[in-house]
Amino acid sequence: MKKLPIVLSAAVCAVGFASAAPSVSAMSLSTGTQSEHVLDLQERLDALGYFNAGVTGYYGAVTKDSVAKFQRAYGLPADGQADSRTIAKLKQTAAPQTDALEQMARIIYAEARGESYQGQVAIGAVVINRVQSNSFPDSIPGVIHQRGQFSAVRDGQYAMKPNASAYQAARAALNGSDPTSGALFYYNPDIATSAWSKARPAKTVIGNHVFTH
Repeated sequence: MKKLPIVLSAAVCAVGFASAAPSVSAMSLSTGTQSEHVLDLQERLDALGYFNAGVTGYYGAVTKDSVAKFQRAYGLPADGQADSRTIAKLKQTAAPQTDALEQMARIIYAEARGESYQGQVAIGAVVINRVQSNSFPDSIPGVIHQRGQFSAVRDGQYAMKPNASAYQAARAALNGSDPTSGALFYYNPDIATSAWSKARPAKTVIGNHVFTH
């Protein structure tokens, strides 16, 4: 079963416009956490060759094992939990390579820049829900770039530069906000032509999008 529980740590639940992460000394990441900071951790571990799975933002068994390998290599207590010392050493050692947060912001901006903030978070939540589903790729980049899934990727709108609201919405979705209550699909009924999309049971309507299972 691929579905992952979303458990927020107190250190990472605040969401704002600022792009800077909280101070290292205030942060500790452990098994069960879902957040943008776990995403950053995974990307840095991947850059060093310790993390060989899709970046998800969820701290599960694979992330724990990767952190333990990094800790052993750098003389830190190898318990697999990313305390402030581990995070500080990792930040000194490697930079993120894939930048999945940027990809989240781009898909949100491309698909929902005319929607309310809640509508933008909802698009990000669909991406996270797909990562956690057995029916889709198991990484954020994999979900976004899965062939035939997002029209904004196909038509080039994905290349546009996101605004501050899109980044904020991406962080909110990564930190567990889901106004869709678990939706995996969405469509705009005014322009959608797919009978398959319209036939799916609706979970909620947010702005111009109907969100479905």
